[in-house]
Amino acid sequence: MRWPFDVASPAEGKRGVTIRKILLSIVVGTLCLPAAALAMSDAHPMPEWMAGTWSHTDEKGWSEEYWTPLRADIMLGSSRSGTADTLTFWEQMRIQKEDDGAVVLWATSADQKPVRFEAHMSGPSVVVFENPEHDYPQRIHYWREGKTLKAEISMMDDSKKVAFRFRLKKR
Repeated sequence: MRWPFDVASPAEGKRGVTIRKILLSIVVGTLCLPAAALAMSDAHPMPEWMAGTWSHTDEKGWSEEYWTPLRADIMLGSSRSGTADTLTFWEQMRIQKEDDGAVVLWATSADQKPVRFEAHMSGPSVVVFENPEHDYPQRIHYWREGKTLKAEISMMDDSKKVAFRFRLKKR
């Protein structure tokens, strides 16, 4: 039985190419596109779980980190640390989804130029940003455990590791 849309191609002889086969291929391909696009766009989701006011104080000094909630594919952050009333370090940061879908952390320490770190691993409460071309750090690893935000900076081979721990002050 032939469908009304079946059309035999003279080049293919009796086998023929049917419009039905072509339409079926188009429909199946079209149905797969949204799933593939979604998988690519969510390869590294934005780390919304980092939003909040975070701080740490001990005998060595204090440190604070602030992350805005996600809006328009960007989270803005800032960090500062010091001892007593003396500021010893500050940094401005942003995490954004770029046009190609990459999730990127841009960090500007003190008066330095912004440095780009791309997300290479992420999960529901973890993200690892890397830039093997940067002098230090080359890897920035954030993860959350309840009301604690932890971070480590290091070289790509995990040497020169420095750890940070912040408690959530407010969301």
